[in-house]
Amino acid sequence: MQRIDHVVYAVRDLDAAARRLLDEHGLASIPGGRHPRWGTANRIVPLGDSYLELLAVEDPSVAPALSGALLDATAEGDRWYSICVGDDDLEATAARLGLEVRPGMRARPDGAEIRWRGAGFDDPARPPWLPFFIAWDVPEDLLPGRAAAPAHPSGVNGIEAVEVGGDRATLEAWLGDDGHGLPIVVVDDETGVRAVRLVTDRLDVIRVS
Repeated sequence: MQRIDHVVYAVRDLDAAARRLLDEHGLASIPGGRHPRWGTANRIVPLGDSYLELLAVEDPSVAPALSGALLDATAEGDRWYSICVGDDDLEATAARLGLEVRPGMRARPDGAEIRWRGAGFDDPARPPWLPFFIAWDVPEDLLPGRAAAPAHPSGVNGIEAVEVGGDRATLEAWLGDDGHGLPIVVVDDETGVRAVRLVTDRLDVIRVS
């Protein structure tokens, strides 16, 4: 089974991006931590079963290829970067696509370690608009989407859909049979993740582009 786990928002400055999302869209965020393997750091917008991840380069010397891609993506401003799909059969999906499953870890500011297995995030063969995959190796109460955070002033409580510019057949082949029904909408736009549609407690939809 697959599901939208989170959507990555590439930013130059974590704190500035957090202030803008709060001011413009009523989205509260919290510090996430650092990723030693990639030289990046993040902030989390918790949404229960999913979340938004603000991701910034902290040390470009650690993973130059990834850092270069993130910095290029934000050359003209912060932007949506990629979709992460939670996958209950991660190893099978990775084998089908020829991806390597690798462990990941970050330490939260409170010292708790968040661990996962991922496939495709830093694989140069994956175009950034196609999702990468994750399986969490932590109890449910440590999942990023369930992190304790201030209430979102906008009342947002989940992801309704993610809009991407790209080829529908390519996306469907990439996700495989388990990805049928995922709320990823292919739109007529420049290739890439274009927007995230968020649903509120009042069932309104907020589109963040």
